Amino acid sequence: MPYPQFDRTKLKIKPLSMRKNKVHIERDHIPVSQKPANTSEHFINIVTETVERIRAAHEKKKPVMLTMGAHTIKNGMAPTLIKLMEDGWLTHLATNGAGIIHDWEFAFQGESSEDVRANVDRGEFGIWEETGKYINLALVVGVFEGQGYGEAVGSMIENEGVQIPSREEINKIVLSYESEGVERAAAALDLLQRIKEFDLQPGWLSIPFPYKKYCVQAAAYKLGIPFTGHPMIGHDIIYTHPMNHGAALGRAALRDFLTYANAVNQLDGGVYMSVGSAVMSPMIFEKSLSMSQNLHIQQGSHIDNHYMLIVDLAKSTWDWQKNGEPPETDPAYYLRYLKTFNRMGGIMKYLSADNRDFLLAIYQRLSAGA
Repeated sequence: MPYPQFDRTKLKIKPLSMRKNKVHIERDHIPVSQKPANTSEHFINIVTETVERIRAAHEKKKPVMLTMGAHTIKNGMAPTLIKLMEDGWLTHLATNGAGIIHDWEFAFQGESSEDVRANVDRGEFGIWEETGKYINLALVVGVFEGQGYGEAVGSMIENEGVQIPSREEINKIVLSYESEGVERAAAALDLLQRIKEFDLQPGWLSIPFPYKKYCVQAAAYKLGIPFTGHPMIGHDIIYTHPMNHGAALGRAALRDFLTYANAVNQLDGGVYMSVGSAVMSPMIFEKSLSMSQNLHIQQGSHIDNHYMLIVDLAKSTWDWQKNGEPPETDPAYYLRYLKTFNRMGGIMKYLSADNRDFLLAIYQRLSAGA
């Protein structure tokens, strides 16, 4: 017998405009000209080496991947990330579900980051109409159109809306599943369910994004650079909204994982930067690298010449390069992201630094040509 489930349709969902936010993107964004506060010798040395590695990868047309936690977005680093893309230095960006949401909210209303403690106490945390409705709608429409997680959200923002197909168009695809493909037909049925449930009218649904110049996903979509989203079920506030559809979300996230894995498959000679992601980045990287090595080994090759820079605030006294993996009796063993990346071959460096300082320094050194 199925277990009883929570009924999200009973929730009192408030407009996003009623929420107080801690970060205002026009006020709090970091300009690309701001000088990094960190001037330590170790910081400068790591930045110098990473810049040299990025330039070498760029010359060889190898991937330069940046996978980041949500704080990189919330800290107002969009201008720097967008410039790195526009100047051709980044070939792939990835973040978690929260990073996708902060980026969307900044583009939509110029604000993000609510008071979790106070809003949970009031039964309001994450239960906001526009964020939940429109991001979930972007995913269910995006999957129908063959898009992944980040691309679907980025296209909604850049185009300032989505196209809702007619029920006749959807029925035609479903009935033609043998020629259209079962996946497309299933995605069409998912969308049809949401169209009926929320009485969505066919045609263009306009959604204004007055602050989209600060949106990393929109910029990536416009530039044709993959920006992949890697969520976990139940981790993000969009799961509180009835528009949320697990199958559509899963299809979008799986598509993005395979897009990400395809980039890792080309990483020999490239650069991988993991910034402020203690769990998501190492977990998706190790599976992707393992699949990639499987293919390379079948072809008589191996991925060995990849440079990985891990950036986080936590201090680490263990010298991973010199001493290898620490014993289980040492607390450093339980820094999961360092342990994971240390097992991934290639060259791994760790930098304890604020993501703002690091990304500013990388951009400024690359743009200066020094």
